[in-house]
Amino acid sequence: MNDRIIYLDNNATTAVTPEIFEVMRPYFCEKYGNPSSIHRFGGSIAADIENARRQVAALLGATYRDKDNCATEIIFTSCGTESDNSAINAALAALPERKKIVTTAVEHPAILHYCEELSRKGFTVELIGVDNCGRLDMSAMEKAVDENTAIVSVMWGNNETGTIFPVAEAAEIAHKKGAYFHTDAVQAAGKVPIDVNAAKIDFLSISGHKLHAPKGVGALYVRRGIAFTPLICGGHQERSRRGGTENVASIIGLGEACRIAKENLANEYRTLKEMRDAFEAKLLKTIPRIRINGDLENRLPGTSSVSFECIEGESILMLLDVFGICASSGSACTTGSLEPSHVLRAMGIPYSAAHGTIRFSLSRNNTMEELDFVAEKLPPIIARLREISPYWEEEK
Repeated sequence: MNDRIIYLDNNATTAVTPEIFEVMRPYFCEKYGNPSSIHRFGGSIAADIENARRQVAALLGATYRDKDNCATEIIFTSCGTESDNSAINAALAALPERKKIVTTAVEHPAILHYCEELSRKGFTVELIGVDNCGRLDMSAMEKAVDENTAIVSVMWGNNETGTIFPVAEAAEIAHKKGAYFHTDAVQAAGKVPIDVNAAKIDFLSISGHKLHAPKGVGALYVRRGIAFTPLICGGHQERSRRGGTENVASIIGLGEACRIAKENLANEYRTLKEMRDAFEAKLLKTIPRIRINGDLENRLPGTSSVSFECIEGESILMLLDVFGICASSGSACTTGSLEPSHVLRAMGIPYSAAHGTIRFSLSRNNTMEELDFVAEKLPPIIARLREISPYWEEEK
């Protein structure tokens, strides 16, 4: 067993980087006050939260400030799932006469499962399909959105293939019919430029643990002027838009993560894309009968979904694990299912390839030397598995 760990599962979660952890550290044992308290000790914590709110707003291009220079369009939540659910809940409450939700067939379960629950309560849910590169059928979306639609939800970048969707165009389609528009930007935030004003976004979700902040914290952008009904009711926290005492240390970490991401966005995008492309080129050269999934011209820079025909992805992962290589057979939220992911099924990827799909996802912590090591170990692994695969014999 190899003691070395090569972590290529950053779309599932990222490591909290040392600089972000150091910014968080004082809020566990020193600056532990409750930000809702009226004394100075608590008040200083509240001011730090507002600074983190401004840092998140800056990454997303949100510009609104109130008289206290607070970024009031940002609501802190516990995760991307809560942010997604909160956005849909708020839109349905704001437009109670409308009973339809339009989303895509390749959304994260945080959207799809909530929509399934809403459909059982009488709402209509329409799923827009994608082509074999994971690109959204915009003509189908235009037909689906009507005067009964309360909200359209389209992810910014797909968590499995990395395909980037035309969210500005989708928002325009929604607004033409008087519907709200939400985007799950959990995978995109900090990896590609985001400007909520330019794209005319109404709601946008992010999650801390996807960009080197800790797990258990997220944020929801809500455009100024939209009536917002809380999903979680309680105290007056977050201007009465999300009850519960704030997760202070994690909020501070999320703010710092957003600041670092904004500062390094262009350089990290270029570096991750170059590393991923070089890695994929080596696999295509050394392993027969594989395919790269997604829109190859318009992907998140650190995401690589590779299908190896006629073998099982779980077997590949187990043999990679012997060398300390961590990857995924798709979304971490669907691990344990024997079926190919809903994303690959929606793309029409043949079962012989979909079952052997591995997602490699990079972060700033990865190096080209690590990827070269993986590219060296993969060919014999694939060859070994194909030798014992009855399907490979049939396909040869």
